[in-house]
Amino acid sequence: MSAADAAPTPLSKVDSAVQGLSSNPQDAPKEKRRASSSVPGVYNILDLEKEGTELQIAKETQKLNWRINKSPMGLEEPEKSALKKMLTTPPVKKIDLHFPLGLEVTARNLRGVTIKDALDAIYKQYRKKADDELENPVLAGFEWDKEESWTRLIVHCKKEGAPQPKKKGKKGQEGDEL
Repeated sequence: MSAADAAPTPLSKVDSAVQGLSSNPQDAPKEKRRASSSVPGVYNILDLEKEGTELQIAKETQKLNWRINKSPMGLEEPEKSALKKMLTTPPVKKIDLHFPLGLEVTARNLRGVTIKDALDAIYKQYRKKADDELENPVLAGFEWDKEESWTRLIVHCKKEGAPQPKKKGKKGQEGDEL
């Protein structure tokens, strides 16, 4: 290696000033920020609050009998088909889900929060808990109390779900035998 190779070469500036643009960010022309990938008919919850638009919650959430520490994808028909439905009417991009003990999770979907999005957000918090660690492990439904907070739903849970219908055994066998 020669002495000429070892000499430091001056650094060339590679930024907006080299490209002929102003190096001062205040002088640069403002570019329009791209609008989020929003879908027509899906609202921001804060806009609905300003307009005073009331939310309706999908009634299907009360009939799921879903354990909050089990994956929502483990649900069977007819409950599984309810997962695709919007959680609220009108649909919103995000909504906070508040548990009575203080935990709050947020369900988000730019195309409108579905029941599955809400269950996924809840499941993410509780998936590592065992059944006996949870006082009320079954989702009972959601409640919207506009006096308390317009932007969040209260999550209600219960001890046990409704009994699952027993599958019919073959003729000559009792369904109770295990």
